[in-house]
Amino acid sequence: MTKEQIRAAVLEIIAQIIPDEDLSNLKGDVPIREQVELDSMDFLDIIMELRKRYGIEVPESEYMQLATLDGSVAYLEPRMRNL
Repeated sequence: MTKEQIRAAVLEIIAQIIPDEDLSNLKGDVPIREQVELDSMDFLDIIMELRKRYGIEVPESEYMQLATLDGSVAYLEPRMRNL
């Protein structure tokens, strides 16, 4: 997957978990939880959905790398390159 496809996939998962939020102005370099109503359980749902859809295991020690949209793309890009 390309970086753009990964970004779209992450946004799609977030939109599924918090459907009432407007994600159109989400900044890539600002923590997602500072921009939308996303609690810790919602964040875990994102991690679980990545595992379910793409088979990606994210260790708890690496969760903070997914705090921003840009960080998520950077973290996932090598893991999703061949999908």
